[in-house]
Amino acid sequence: MSARQTEEAPAAAAHPPLPRLLSAFFYGTCSFLIVLVNKTVLTTYSFPSPMVLGIGQMATTILILYVSKLNRIIHYPDFDKSIPVKLFPLPLLYVGNHISGLSSTSKLSLPMFTVLRKFTIPLTLLLEIIILGKRYSLGIIASVFAIILGAFIAAGSDLSFNLEGYTFVLLNDIFTAANGVYTKQKMDPKALGKYGVLFYNAYFMVIPTMIISFSTGDLQQFLLSCFLGFLLMYSTVLCSHYNSALTTSVVGAIKNISIAYIGMLVGGDYIFSLLNFIGLNICMAGGLRYSFLTLREHSKPKQPTDEENTHLDSKS
Repeated sequence: MSARQTEEAPAAAAHPPLPRLLSAFFYGTCSFLIVLVNKTVLTTYSFPSPMVLGIGQMATTILILYVSKLNRIIHYPDFDKSIPVKLFPLPLLYVGNHISGLSSTSKLSLPMFTVLRKFTIPLTLLLEIIILGKRYSLGIIASVFAIILGAFIAAGSDLSFNLEGYTFVLLNDIFTAANGVYTKQKMDPKALGKYGVLFYNAYFMVIPTMIISFSTGDLQQFLLSCFLGFLLMYSTVLCSHYNSALTTSVVGAIKNISIAYIGMLVGGDYIFSLLNFIGLNICMAGGLRYSFLTLREHSKPKQPTDEENTHLDSKS
C-alpha cells in the first residue's frame, strides 16, 4: 500500500457514517435535479448559451460563499499568492467540466447523455490507480466493461447522433474524472478546505469565462439554474470531502439510471430503436452491478498489508 493510500484510509474512516451517507444522497439529488433543469432550460425553453448558464452558476457560488464567510457561517482562507499554486490544475478542470457538461446536455437526448456520461467511471478508476495508487477487484473491472459495452451498443444505434454533442460529453467525462480525483487530492483541511476549494475554483474562472461569453454576445441570466448549479458544486465537494472520489462517481452513476429512463419521456429528443434500448439497459445493469460491488468493497474493513506489518514489527 502506498503512503498516499495509508493517509487517505484514516481520513475517510475519521468521518462518521451518517454524514458520509447524507453527503452522498445530497450530491445525487442535486445532480439529478440540475440535469433535468438544465435540459429543460437549454432545450425546451431554448436558452441560447450554456456558457452564460455556467457563469451564472459560478457567480451564485461566489456570492453565497462570500456572504456566508462575512456572516461567519463558514470559513476559508483569505487570498494569498500561494493559493493558485495549491489549487492548480483544479480551476481549469472545473471550468472545462462545467462548460462541456452544459454544452453536451443541450445537444444530446437525456438517455444518450446519461449513457455516455458513464465513461466517467472507467476514467475515474484509471486516474485513481495512477494518481491515488488504488487497486480494484476483478468483479468491479468486469462491471465497468459491461458499462462500456452497453454504451457502445447504444451509441452505435443512436438515431439522433450528434457529433458535436458526443465530443462535448466525452470531454465532460475526462474533466469530471480528473476534477473528482484532484478535488480529493487538493482538499486539505489545513490548507484550503472544502469551502476554499469551492470558492477559489469559481473565483479564478468566472471572469475569464465571462470575457469569452461577452465576446460571443451571449451574456444573460437564469436564476433557478444558477442556484441549482451552486448546490451541485457544493454537494460534489461535500461528498468528496466525506467520501472517496469513487463513491462520488458511484452516486452519480446511480442517479444517471433514473435520468436515463425519465429522459425518454422528458425533452422530446429521444428516438427509440430496439438495439439502442438494449444497449441502454446493458449499460444500466453494468452500472448497478458496479455500484453494488464498489460500495460493498468500500464498506469492508481494511486489512493491514505485509508492508504495514513489517513496519509495525520494526517499531516493536
